[in-house]
Amino acid sequence: MTNDSTVTVYSAEQVRRARYAVAAVFTVHGAVTGSFATRVPWIQDHAGVSAGQLGLALAFPAIGASIAMPLAGRISHRFGARNALRGLLALWTLALILPALAPSLVTLCAALFVYGATAGMSDVAMNALGIEVENRLDKSIMSGLHGMWSVGALIGSAAGTVAAHTATDARLHHTVAALVLTALGLIACRQVLDIQSSPDEEPPPRFTLPPRSALIIGAVGFCAVFAEGASLDWSAVYLRDVLDSSAGLAAASTTAFTLTMALARIAGDRVVDRFGAVRTVRAGGLMATAGGLLVVLSPSPAAAMGGFALLGLGVAVVVPLAFAAAGRSGPNPSQAIAGVATITYTSSLIAPSAIGSLAEATSLMVSFGVVTALSFGLVLGAGVLRSADRKVAGSAVGEGTAAKSATGG
Repeated sequence: MTNDSTVTVYSAEQVRRARYAVAAVFTVHGAVTGSFATRVPWIQDHAGVSAGQLGLALAFPAIGASIAMPLAGRISHRFGARNALRGLLALWTLALILPALAPSLVTLCAALFVYGATAGMSDVAMNALGIEVENRLDKSIMSGLHGMWSVGALIGSAAGTVAAHTATDARLHHTVAALVLTALGLIACRQVLDIQSSPDEEPPPRFTLPPRSALIIGAVGFCAVFAEGASLDWSAVYLRDVLDSSAGLAAASTTAFTLTMALARIAGDRVVDRFGAVRTVRAGGLMATAGGLLVVLSPSPAAAMGGFALLGLGVAVVVPLAFAAAGRSGPNPSQAIAGVATITYTSSLIAPSAIGSLAEATSLMVSFGVVTALSFGLVLGAGVLRSADRKVAGSAVGEGTAAKSATGG
């Protein structure tokens, strides 16, 4: 590898290793989320908070992420992409320890704020490096990277389920998990691309409004994440309350949706490379719309599960493609990525409560009618992801690419 102020040249082998390293980083990031999610009931009992207070506390990760994500580009500019990712990922994995230590609502909110802030900053840094690798390989990899995040979440949740089943104290469980994941993350970061900003380059602002391009791209991501969050949090309730299914079958619907999402993301890169981002998202939007209609009109639990599976397949690749499009949408990629990430985090925050509020005022069927309408929004808005199809001319791999780091501003 050779560096000057604006150009970083990597061999083909270095870029391939960087791809696997970033995939490992995504897996570690997802494993933290999965580890935390399975121990929320233990954390609630330990902090002594009610269901309503827990709901308030669980808003703080998204608040922390939204506030902190714009800082990721500035940190990468100052320390370089590799060092920034190494530090931010370590902060995120170690932040897993904090919520289980909280003895009250106030301390739990503070812990979850830090948890969300470190999650968001490391999220922006790893997506920016993923886009950089994708540019240099000249083929789609972002869907697969997000698929590896889902795999990590499944691994973390599986380990957490075992810990909960054996009544392991979450403070011990999360401390061990955090140390293991920190070590794995640091090892993975050794092979990611080490992109440096040029000395005369202006650092990104600490805080700024997302650019217009990020708002438009983020709106498409919003629709997908809303459908995803609604399905994850409400599919089991829908089967139980609307279709009178058993508790076991209702729970299986959520697991099936998660697996469908992971598999679709892992396979999604080949589809995107063949058909392009716009056509892939339009087809996915049609699939998700059909799934939403099947859920709303379903006469049986089995049909509804099929509908949720179609929803998962339809929205699976949208967020990875939204990040890819943001990373190529203008002169400040990290700012655009942070903007899209903020919008999608906000969607994931409001989706569960919005579905619940609408269901209370009307019914769950009406709520998923709204999900169906937003899914059709993917068909209408897919064109804004066209920049995700662009490749960096002469990029790749050992031939002197001049691609600029998404995290370097």
